Amino acid sequence: MSTLLQHAQIDWDDQGRPHSRQYDDVYFAINEGIDETLHVFIEQNHLRQRFAAMTPHDCLVIGETGFGTGMNFFCAWQLFAELAPAEARLHFVSVEKYPLSRDDLARAMQLWPQLAAFTQPLLAQYVAIHPGFQQFSLDGGRVTLTLMIGDALEQLPQLDARIDAWFLDGFAPAKNPDMWTPELFSQLARLSRPGATLGTFTTTGWVRRALIEAGFSMKKVPGLGKKWEVMHGAYHGAAPAPAAPWYARPDPLPGPREALVIGAGLAGSASARSLASRGWQVSVLERHAGPAQEASGNPQGVLYLKLSAHGTALSQMILAGFGYTRRWLERLQRGQDWDACGVLQLAFDEAEGQRQAKLAAAFDRSLLQPLEREQAQALAGVALASGGLFYPEGGWVHPPALCQAQLAHPRIRLLSHANVIELRKADGLWQAWDGERLLASAPLVVLAGAAEVGHFPACAGLPLKRIRGQITRLPATLASQALSTVVCAEGYVAPPRGAEHTLGASFDFHSQDTTPSVAEHQGNLALLEEISSDLAQRLGTAGLDPARLEGRAAFRCTSPDYLPIVGPLADAERFAERYAVLGKDARQVPGLQCPWLEGLYVNSGHGSRGLITAPLCGELIAAWASGEPLPVPRAVAEACHPNRFALRRLIRGKA
Repeated sequence: MSTLLQHAQIDWDDQGRPHSRQYDDVYFAINEGIDETLHVFIEQNHLRQRFAAMTPHDCLVIGETGFGTGMNFFCAWQLFAELAPAEARLHFVSVEKYPLSRDDLARAMQLWPQLAAFTQPLLAQYVAIHPGFQQFSLDGGRVTLTLMIGDALEQLPQLDARIDAWFLDGFAPAKNPDMWTPELFSQLARLSRPGATLGTFTTTGWVRRALIEAGFSMKKVPGLGKKWEVMHGAYHGAAPAPAAPWYARPDPLPGPREALVIGAGLAGSASARSLASRGWQVSVLERHAGPAQEASGNPQGVLYLKLSAHGTALSQMILAGFGYTRRWLERLQRGQDWDACGVLQLAFDEAEGQRQAKLAAAFDRSLLQPLEREQAQALAGVALASGGLFYPEGGWVHPPALCQAQLAHPRIRLLSHANVIELRKADGLWQAWDGERLLASAPLVVLAGAAEVGHFPACAGLPLKRIRGQITRLPATLASQALSTVVCAEGYVAPPRGAEHTLGASFDFHSQDTTPSVAEHQGNLALLEEISSDLAQRLGTAGLDPARLEGRAAFRCTSPDYLPIVGPLADAERFAERYAVLGKDARQVPGLQCPWLEGLYVNSGHGSRGLITAPLCGELIAAWASGEPLPVPRAVAEACHPNRFALRRLIRGKA
């Protein structure tokens, strides 16, 4: 799949309407755009009645082919806001091959001033849009937009969702034949709930016949304006083939939407916020006095994208997570809580230079830009040893501010000094105990305490590794304030936050001590010399006593494949018994339900990428638990699934 972003090429007519050069067609009819959307998509899917009939915690999922200017989404959102109860949710999933640039989207939105309450919140988050899955959280989390950037026949097969209503849009079949194919219609069928409805503006005969062949009953109805007829229908075909049982979704939990999240770092805060946005009452149990006290507590973390040119699961997760985090940061105070100053990754040796050349060929320049040494120095504001790759949308973040912002939700309560030693299951509830003290109970628990989750029997088989990292805090000088972007080599240094720079971070696989060491301060200063001896001189590091430097040490938590570990947990012993046949034939898919530990989830193993992966993984946890569309491709969710390790052990005969 392509990792290169292609924006829509648009001309604007004398009435201000956008016209696609790629398809030689207009995005919507003159003077009838909104009316046409209401007639073709809202009315043919009976959305007025369906929104009004929703009950608290219901989530209606709309799927769309062809996001375009977003008009259909804004009209659906407006009607949902008007008619649905306050606790109901709308999840809109759309695919778009050629997304509008931010400037073009803003210009199109000016055509609908009556929709400003809906267009402007999306425009405020319309940053870091890249190929693949891009998740937007709107209206306090009540509305979710999952925007898949790329060809529909590449993106839809990756989607894990159950769609209630389809907007079959896109340019006319004669202009865009690739969108209107039996292969695409089979994907619509695969993703549809029984009885899912569909509306489309086209009545082309072969489109109608192909939709019927895919399992939809289709009917022509009167159109609007120059559209004499349009079509609507409903899905009555076969149910989709089930996923492999060890990756299939657990059944939804009965009873109240109440959850415990253990750990208030990046993973725990994100999990709590995503659940709370979906109507869960969440208690966050933190053993320290407040959130972000361990690895999430550093003064500055870097939005650093270590990508692959080959579209690996990790690379897809990083790209999707980067966009989601970057949009979240728009809510925080720039300069104090974060700064989009960009990230420069130096080509510090030949191997790194070769890796960067492959990335520069694979990704769009809106994501990363190769720079010669002189260009890099001009951008960074200090002399450098080499050029490298510049990520213009990256920057630094104050992780505690992100954690606190995510925890600031009326459905979240933070319980400090709550050290969960044991989980017990009683009467359908998980009970969190500190010795003989019952801390809290709920039907759902998310274990988000980094490597500490291994203390719970359910996670004992997860191969989590603790890696000590130490950062050094350097007082800014007048000369060092010239640094204008994060610069990375083997370590990183960030522009000043307040009166100090953050420098780091060391990697120690053996020490279990969190006391900052002089040796690692010295190591960090050596990393700074490799990044920029000029900056080291500006900071006066030659005259600093490493024994007197301020710093902080904490433990990263990573997995053997460097992917996070996110999803529902199974009973390890019963898992090994139930799927023992895989040790003899890995191609077998036993028709036996996975022995889930009902209501128990994990969100851990983010390593040094927690700022990028943890917030999106909070959405992934909430989607698993709430039965909503997954925010990442199904293959990526499976690659991050905790069951992957037990599965590998069985196949290798090591269970």
